[in-house]
Amino acid sequence: MLTVNNLSIKYQDNSVLDGFELNLEQGEILALLGDSGCGKSSTLRFIAGLDETYQGEVELDGVQLSKNGQHLVAPESREVGMVFQDYALFPHMNIFKNISFGINHLSKSAQRKQVLELLAMIGLEGSEDKYPHQLSGGEQQRVSLARALAPEPKILLMDEPFSSLDKSHKDHLVLQVRQILKKTNTTSILVTHDKDEVNSLADKVGIIQNKQLTIN
Repeated sequence: MLTVNNLSIKYQDNSVLDGFELNLEQGEILALLGDSGCGKSSTLRFIAGLDETYQGEVELDGVQLSKNGQHLVAPESREVGMVFQDYALFPHMNIFKNISFGINHLSKSAQRKQVLELLAMIGLEGSEDKYPHQLSGGEQQRVSLARALAPEPKILLMDEPFSSLDKSHKDHLVLQVRQILKKTNTTSILVTHDKDEVNSLADKVGIIQNKQLTIN
């Protein structure tokens, strides 16, 4: 499903990654670990098409998205979903509008069907008319996940999405997210520093060290 070849990232004269290689199959969940500044988030941003880089290629489901560090396909056309640490929900939109934001091209009835199915999947049935501030942090992160999954992306990129939650809420949510990703057969990459998240969520573990990636 995903192939990243020869990804090298430099910030001015500082080389962060040098020859990063990654292959993921359909439905696999990879946890990406490494010291701060080792290039974890930068890798996600390159896959998503948000940042260009020194060199590297990305292929998703047989389509080449980037070559020689430059992007051939715009971020909005990549079929890539992203979930961030800060939820990034629109505070002035209710939950229905937040989740349906990326599927406005569908008919109203198709949008409603998709949103209600996702709300049921994340355990928030009946919350479509609420606003983000009316939900807990864990509930907001579930809505953020549903919004990312609504367009049915080919890959989901998650950048420390659980780090702002307390442990009592986080442990349960991590297990829920794994169940959702497996149910939808969504290929995913999780950037985290938390080994408990890795053990509960990931099929594979990638460690970035000495500018290279090792998969366990």
